[in-house]
Amino acid sequence: MKLKHIAAALALLGAAGVQAQDTVVKIGHSGPLSGAQAFSGKDNENGVRLAVEELNAKPITVAGKKLKFELQSEDDQGDPKAGVAAAQKLIDQGVKYVVGPYNSGVAIPASRAYNDAGVLIASVATNPKLTQQGYKGLFRVNASDSQLGTKMALYAANELKLKTVAVIDDRTAFGQGVAEEFKKQAKAAGMTVAGHEFTTDKAFDFTSILTKLKNKKVEAIFFGGYAPQGAPMARQMKQLGINAKLLGGDTICTAEMGKLGGDAVGENVLCSQGGAILDKAASGPAFKAKFKARFKQEPDVYAAAYYDATMMYAQAMQKTNSLDPQKVGAAISAGAYKGVTGTYSFDEHGDMKQSPVTIFNFKGGQPVPLTTY
Repeated sequence: MKLKHIAAALALLGAAGVQAQDTVVKIGHSGPLSGAQAFSGKDNENGVRLAVEELNAKPITVAGKKLKFELQSEDDQGDPKAGVAAAQKLIDQGVKYVVGPYNSGVAIPASRAYNDAGVLIASVATNPKLTQQGYKGLFRVNASDSQLGTKMALYAANELKLKTVAVIDDRTAFGQGVAEEFKKQAKAAGMTVAGHEFTTDKAFDFTSILTKLKNKKVEAIFFGGYAPQGAPMARQMKQLGINAKLLGGDTICTAEMGKLGGDAVGENVLCSQGGAILDKAASGPAFKAKFKARFKQEPDVYAAAYYDATMMYAQAMQKTNSLDPQKVGAAISAGAYKGVTGTYSFDEHGDMKQSPVTIFNFKGGQPVPLTTY
């Protein structure tokens, strides 16, 4: 008889143990963790990792249970096909919350798969087409190409007083999008666009297209593309004696640009990046210090936005007392989240209502903020 009582008591204890267990919430990350853009992918992943570690150190409770967050990270190689495969992998693992993809060319096709599976996505991909698809659970946690390209053109016209510019794009969804927006605004601001050349995101020799533009005596070249191409482009401009400035979007606003470009990347290179100046943001310096202490390096372009996106998900889970992505997504759409880089509130397309753009140049190989537009 006693044994039965003991067994029953143990069974009850076992049940209580299950009750007391934490609820696991998987946060997915998709980005280029290998290849030329791996420095960005790993930096972004570390932004998510820092948020996950902080959430687990001070657990939040939803529906009476403590949440334990787990990071599931997939390498999408910055490639559309690999990005859709990575999305499928995360969906199959039961992930309902994703931060990424980083590249517009990956985010546009992958977002279809995520949307069909009822997964929420917070991406920094900038091509306007991403949010024009009409997906309810998709949020762009950054300025779009139209803001990045437009503000860079306005800065070139109003502050640098440039008259003749040219454009090079790498034919990716990002590069093409941001270059077209720059071009449109440059013309509207009264600048002459003397040429539009094309390359790829795998090229390293730009001599022939740069020589063509040198002959047109342009004062600046806007490059729609990424740092692994932007840096050799800056070097070749120097070798060819082209004194024009090299302008670009957020993807060349990175320490990697200075590292790869050496003394060819200085005040002659200017770039636009979504968000206010981190050092001037209220919690910016504290975030930088935390990040550096944890990863032994400075945060790069989007680590803070990826951190903010993860925290935004967690806050919405708490607010709705639910892990249902539909309810969490609706709370994000209707509310506002104050993060490290600013306040995240979204319009009906999932674009940020207000996304300031900061213009940078380079000093000592590092991007240095000049002004917020």
